[in-house]
Amino acid sequence: MMNAQKVAIVTGSAAGLGKAIATRLAKDGFAVVLHDINEENLNQTKQDFDSQGYKSIAVQGDSANRDDQFRLVQEAVEAFGQVDVFVNNAGVESVEPFMQIQGDEIDRVLGINIKGVIYGTQAAAEQMKKQDGVGKIINACSIAGHESYEMLSLYCASKHAVRSLTHSTAKELAPYNIRVNAYCPGVADTPMWERIDAAFVKHKDYQPKQAWNEFTSGILVGRPQEPDDVANLVSFLASSDADYITGQTILTDGGMVFR
Repeated sequence: MMNAQKVAIVTGSAAGLGKAIATRLAKDGFAVVLHDINEENLNQTKQDFDSQGYKSIAVQGDSANRDDQFRLVQEAVEAFGQVDVFVNNAGVESVEPFMQIQGDEIDRVLGINIKGVIYGTQAAAEQMKKQDGVGKIINACSIAGHESYEMLSLYCASKHAVRSLTHSTAKELAPYNIRVNAYCPGVADTPMWERIDAAFVKHKDYQPKQAWNEFTSGILVGRPQEPDDVANLVSFLASSDADYITGQTILTDGGMVFR
């Protein structure tokens, strides 16, 4: 018997886009399972949720570790009885010239961005198969899953993999009433973009903010992305209004990439 209140897990939800997504789902009425590898940030976010009266638990873990991902789902079920939505949000970027990429960096990026999605989807689907109703798995893709950018080759490759995994798992999990979709953010004023800008200055003789200005000048809606722009899309995909949508990687970039 499923509870009336739906339950959402959001990996990497102690800061940034993940925190914005988790906060929006809590406002939507979900019981939220907060997750992050950073214990200090996770504890602070849990305190923030408690102060707002949101129903939540916090689970520390590494999304690139299969056992951690299955334990995350187990703790969610122990606390709330079910898992209705699993957001594979945790991810990392990589900014450097292709010829300088080393093995450790490949393992780090592919571990979190690809293994994390695989293990999270496996853990969520195993639980959702036991439940009634429609399960939702929602992956963090990117405009970098639709386009390939210089200085971001490893990151783009990982997000192209997420896009493909979204398609294939949607097909495999459809018989179990599980929908799989992805959100594809664009350009936001975040520490990641500070690192991208610095890499272009270092390796391509750009002026500071030149790369940022080039990427943002063509955004059709006239501004960079805000965290709520992404959270709004995830809110929709997590809702019953999106029950007929699966296998899609939806761009939320203000009008940059057209697919």
